[in-house]
Amino acid sequence: MTTFDLSPLWRTTVGFDEFDRLFDTVFSSETKTNTYPPYNIVKTDKNNYQITMAVAGFDESNINISLEENLLVIKGDNKSGNDLDENVEYLHRGIATRNFERRFEIADTVKVNEADLKNGLLVIGLEREIPEHKKPRKIEISSNSKTISA
Repeated sequence: MTTFDLSPLWRTTVGFDEFDRLFDTVFSSETKTNTYPPYNIVKTDKNNYQITMAVAGFDESNINISLEENLLVIKGDNKSGNDLDENVEYLHRGIATRNFERRFEIADTVKVNEADLKNGLLVIGLEREIPEHKKPRKIEISSNSKTISA
């Protein structure tokens, strides 16, 4: 496993401890890759994002979307699809309807606006809201301040 030494970054940054954890998570080779269901993440404009997930065979009652702290969890439980398999003889089965769970780690400033299921595509709208205390601001320099002695 390749390791990265981030100590030079810590000399010029303050409060990015979570970055180190996130960096380790992203580049960890121990996590297994799950490709079902396929999804796209699109930045629609400066502060809006969209996750589109292909969930053919699922309806609103089979999908559960929850937000747990900074973790967006999308679960699909297709009980009805599994029950129908007994009465059907498939010559080819290419549409997967198995249960799934997808997790997306989102930033503190991102909120989930909406979720829509149409034509087998689950679309989740996300918006980044930058709080006032995190927006760039100009710091005025006062010439009447007391001198600072070391």
